[in-house]
Amino acid sequence: MGVTSLGDEVFLLRPKERDQVEVYDVITYRLVRCITVTNCRELVDMTSCEHYHCVYIVDDIITCIHRVDVQGGATTQWAVNDEPWGLSVNKAHNVLVTCRVVCKIKEFSSHGALLREMTLPDDVINPWHAIQLTSGQYVVCHGDFGDAVHRVCVMSEDCTHIVHSHGGQRGSDIGQYNMPFHLAVDDNEFVFVVDLNNRRVTLLSPTLNYIRQVVSSDKLKWLPYRLHLDVQRRRLYVTDSEVKDGRFTAGRVVVFSV
Repeated sequence: MGVTSLGDEVFLLRPKERDQVEVYDVITYRLVRCITVTNCRELVDMTSCEHYHCVYIVDDIITCIHRVDVQGGATTQWAVNDEPWGLSVNKAHNVLVTCRVVCKIKEFSSHGALLREMTLPDDVINPWHAIQLTSGQYVVCHGDFGDAVHRVCVMSEDCTHIVHSHGGQRGSDIGQYNMPFHLAVDDNEFVFVVDLNNRRVTLLSPTLNYIRQVVSSDKLKWLPYRLHLDVQRRRLYVTDSEVKDGRFTAGRVVVFSV
């Protein structure tokens, strides 16, 4: 359900009753330890913050964010007051929470103080994930299975209008998506997009022009729900999960050099 890295470790999120966060060595991929997130129900995304040396995890049933100190494993949580989904950390070290149902992006401090919330335009339906660029603008992916429009958009700083977009009608051709589900952005603000039901990862320019497919369906066994870019090591981590009857039954992380 999530993958991120911090320092010399990779953090993997699994839907389990305990030891939900597995911590691996970034070089050997050896399991180092596990962290249990207490008082949780359904964990659906995670991200990390190098500045505060912690991991944030979304709980969409309790509608809260869990903050995990990666050194001591201590966990705290705060309420989002809307159903949260995607997570990212901006250059101010604050947490951006994408709230899909109400089509909002909420910005919180590291300890859960609400700093700002922005409502997305009416035509940005079912946003899954948002990342703030160094310009202050936001890149957002949106579109659920039954929606007509499946896109990646660069939004203005106040999220009132779309500056650039890529995608449109749901499909499998180049320039189309079938649930663009998760994002990563590199130092030059090129955008990696998980295209969930097309089972691929697409690379876009900072103005959202198509560059190439960086992960094709033949490199995956199942469905790519999440991704994380280790900018320093130029490694792209893609979760590859099997789902049967609405339940996750198997999974792995596939690592690509980019």
